[in-house]
Amino acid sequence: MVVIILDGVGVGEAPDSALYNDIGSNTLGNLATAIGGILLPNLEMLGLGKIIPIKGVMDVEISLGNYGKLSGMSKGKDSTTGHWEIGGLITEKQFPVYPNGFPQEIIEKFLNVNSLKGILGNKPASGTEIIQELGKEHIATGFPIVYTSADSVFQIAAHEEVIPVETLYSICKKTREEVMINEHAVGRIIARPFIGTNGNFSRTYRRKDFALEPHGETVFDILTSKGIETIGVGKINDLFAYRNIKRQIKTKSNLEGIQIAIDMIRNTRSSYVMTNLVDFDVLYGHRNDPAGFAKALKEFDDYLPQILDALGDQDILIITADHGNDPTFPGTDHTREYVPLLVYGKKIKQGVFLGVRKSFADIGKTICDFYGIDNKLAGISFYKKII
Repeated sequence: MVVIILDGVGVGEAPDSALYNDIGSNTLGNLATAIGGILLPNLEMLGLGKIIPIKGVMDVEISLGNYGKLSGMSKGKDSTTGHWEIGGLITEKQFPVYPNGFPQEIIEKFLNVNSLKGILGNKPASGTEIIQELGKEHIATGFPIVYTSADSVFQIAAHEEVIPVETLYSICKKTREEVMINEHAVGRIIARPFIGTNGNFSRTYRRKDFALEPHGETVFDILTSKGIETIGVGKINDLFAYRNIKRQIKTKSNLEGIQIAIDMIRNTRSSYVMTNLVDFDVLYGHRNDPAGFAKALKEFDDYLPQILDALGDQDILIITADHGNDPTFPGTDHTREYVPLLVYGKKIKQGVFLGVRKSFADIGKTICDFYGIDNKLAGISFYKKII
């Protein structure tokens, strides 16, 4: 079983989008309109154009894949809750966010726990922009740069020659365990190392997330308990706090994630492979770049035939997303949207409309059915609809 998460690729406002000020959001639909249309012939073949109207993507008469869309039941619209729900776990309480920066008592505790004399920042910011803004002062003072975003995150940026990466990791670990706890338990503490000189700073790929552990069972726990090999590619490992993921593979880009996923699919059988392709979200959604977003989608579409070819006769591929991130929408936050559901296998049905489903958790439930495992995950399986 293979699941590929197109991070941030939503397909229209969810029923509760008004609660998140996201009425009118539609990542795929709006970005395609903004650039005059997008050509995704392989996703089109699987049935993408049958889910919603997308300029340039046809609604083929009979799709090779099965199709539908899913609504999120978890509170919030961040990557952590989205992935946990895909894994069969609903989050009833939204993780805390800090649109005005962290309160003074948190900052004081952060300084005390980590024996630091000061910080810079303490505001919502773009990670690439804040290091340009405060990098010179960071080098002069040695103070780490602390910032957040619209997500439930506490991010700490530091130049690798000022605060060594292992020291930065230690600061993040202590912050996870002793500072951001109880009502301040954010989804992730993120180490953001960077290098360079004033005016030319750049983040490195030594980022590390210190995530909350899922508060209940997920599909990874259930499969591992039954001896099924689990493989996480990309951001998956951080989001599930590395729990019960046997093979953990980090990636630097969508392309690397796609290539590793193809290799894992081709060279493993009966394993569960879950891959996150994060560039859609991080590089294009948050930066309001519909053209870049479309280019990244085209890259995935170009490689999709290789992914399908790598599948074994008994394998099933599910393509979905964890939330929306409409690059045409005001602001740079995630958007509360339906996510796409495309399901393909060489030996399963084709062209089945899987409906407008109430929870991302239907995927986790279906995965367990595929492996024939009884479970208590949230969601309703669609396995019998496709076999």
